[in-house]
Amino acid sequence: MDQNKEIVQTGSASLGGIHCLTIVGQIEGHQLLGDDAKTTKYEHVLPTLAAIEEADEIGGLLILLNTMGGDVEAGLAIAELIAGMKKPTCSLVLGGGHSIGVPLSAAARRSFIAPSAAMTIHPVRLNGVVIGVPQTYNYFSRIQERIVRFVTAHSHCSREDYLRLMTNTDELANDVGSVIYGEEAVELGLIDAVGTLSDALSWLHGEIETERH
Repeated sequence: MDQNKEIVQTGSASLGGIHCLTIVGQIEGHQLLGDDAKTTKYEHVLPTLAAIEEADEIGGLLILLNTMGGDVEAGLAIAELIAGMKKPTCSLVLGGGHSIGVPLSAAARRSFIAPSAAMTIHPVRLNGVVIGVPQTYNYFSRIQERIVRFVTAHSHCSREDYLRLMTNTDELANDVGSVIYGEEAVELGLIDAVGTLSDALSWLHGEIETERH
């Protein structure tokens, strides 16, 4: 079964089970990636999120993240849906949250990052030939602004700190940006807490129980 369509629930249905959704590898949008690339197809995730929101037997959503970038527009579409859900949502960054993984993690009502995990923050970029340079630059600048606004609106990270991390030239050898590890991500306000699977599940069960009363 496709991993993005698989429904995994924990706990009693009468109490409201937890749906576990994995978002790993690159976010694949309208442009198809090669078979050798690990991808999460956004057209599978979007209807799944809508179904979770409508399912009476599902009380909350756990999003497991280990991303490697991908289609920014598709990633933002997923993040916007998560942020708009009424049911309790919790994200857990495992391994890495690269590029679009940052707004995806911030979209949840509560976010955790594993102690060994990292988040890579850099500007939107494009590989290949660019036609119409001024227009392309303006387009990417506007996309970048949308990402900055989303992250700062759904986390406790300031705009100044996020832009500083994004444009850092001292850390990545072949790129502009920053790699932020667990504790530092929490200190900057990008993530709510350092934690593991049990922490994320405990928070979700607590929120589900609270909403039932």
